[in-house]
Amino acid sequence: MQILNILIMAILVYVLAWMQKSYKSFTNRVFTGLGLGILFGVSMQVFYGQGSEIISNTLQWTNIIGSGYVSLLKMIVIPLIMVSIASSVINAEESENSSIAKMSTTIIGLLLVTCGIAALISIFTSLVFNLSAEGLISGAKEAARMSYLEGKVGDVSNASSLINQIVGIIPDNPFKAMTGAGNNSTIGVVIFSALVGMATRKIKKNDKKTFELIQNGVNAAQSVVLKLVQMVLGLTPYGVLALMTKVCASSNFVEISRLGNFVVATYVALALMFGVHLLMIMLCGVSPIIFLKKAWTVLTFAFTSRTSAGSIPMNIDCQTKKLGVPNSIASMSAGIGATVGQNGCGGVYPAMLAVMIATATGINVLEPAFFVKLVIVVVIASLGGAGIGGGATIAALIVLPIMGLPIELVGLLIAIEPILDQGRTALNVSGAMATGVVTAKLLGSLDKEIYNDGEGKAVLNRG
Repeated sequence: MQILNILIMAILVYVLAWMQKSYKSFTNRVFTGLGLGILFGVSMQVFYGQGSEIISNTLQWTNIIGSGYVSLLKMIVIPLIMVSIASSVINAEESENSSIAKMSTTIIGLLLVTCGIAALISIFTSLVFNLSAEGLISGAKEAARMSYLEGKVGDVSNASSLINQIVGIIPDNPFKAMTGAGNNSTIGVVIFSALVGMATRKIKKNDKKTFELIQNGVNAAQSVVLKLVQMVLGLTPYGVLALMTKVCASSNFVEISRLGNFVVATYVALALMFGVHLLMIMLCGVSPIIFLKKAWTVLTFAFTSRTSAGSIPMNIDCQTKKLGVPNSIASMSAGIGATVGQNGCGGVYPAMLAVMIATATGINVLEPAFFVKLVIVVVIASLGGAGIGGGATIAALIVLPIMGLPIELVGLLIAIEPILDQGRTALNVSGAMATGVVTAKLLGSLDKEIYNDGEGKAVLNRG
């Protein structure tokens, strides 16, 4: 049966390849991959049963496509951020150079403000759904997972440790950050690349020839990296097919149904926060419908892959080619947004858990002292916990102890993490993209002609 499953996957891959040769649009191929993956994954659950060894063995082979694609995306993240930001700063006009600080502070400010809004929405959504941790007991599996996570995150439950996390955003070893190692590698590369660009501009005043050599070298490197990005993104339909097959074939629907109220409440909060993103864009005087249409493919990948960092190349590509955001703003909003102020992982999830536990312990969540403190802690933790492996679970382990709440519930919800993490990751990426559009509009650098163009300037439709 395993061979039959692998053969079916091969046929599905061939279907996507045929669509590409037939010049079907990139968006159509992505959604076809999504639909086929759902159908194949659910079918395996129906025929073999949840947790079947046949499914497990099949996924080991199909994961070559899915995991391989995600690895390729992660491979190009750091080079893309480096050359994009450095090139943008180096090539900026003199009048634009002074706005770099304004651009970065606007991006970080918007991400943190929206993270706080996400926390507020989650608090009131939890109350509407009457969420409570009372009666929920975690088993041995969840307890073991909790012990592992507590060891991984370390002691970040006090103010001094949280401050160290914030200071740690500045890379003490940029070469280590370039390897992707460390808690804050992505934002560290953003900062270092911007500083390299600024230093290169200062050379221009005294040694124009050297400046031009560096400028040409960086621009050439950017051309190579962008072509590599285009090549990797062309594989998206196949990656989505394999990733969605894994999600649907391995999800524990019994656990999901048992905690269904929490799952529904989470997605309501995520949907409301996504509406806030669209509202932000509308208030800036541009169409949220156009944003939704052009960002949908990126959000679909984020949903299936569950990786904010892996979505950075698609994020930047969509912002610059379809939404008219300058490369410098797109690179910074995508890079910083993958680690700081994540609306889904850093805002919605820890706030919702805090309310559930507080309600069960008799705390009045509507007391201003509680929910104001919770929002502040969530926002600070989303900055201090930037880039720590473990995403929303780690964010919760930072927020709950600071609020004086027990952390045992985190272990129980690990069973339904995949289905929750899909929506949270999509919201993270949506927040980063919306921040890029809003920042560009506020700074007067959004290209409305590209933004309003129905076809955009995407080069992937026939790739």
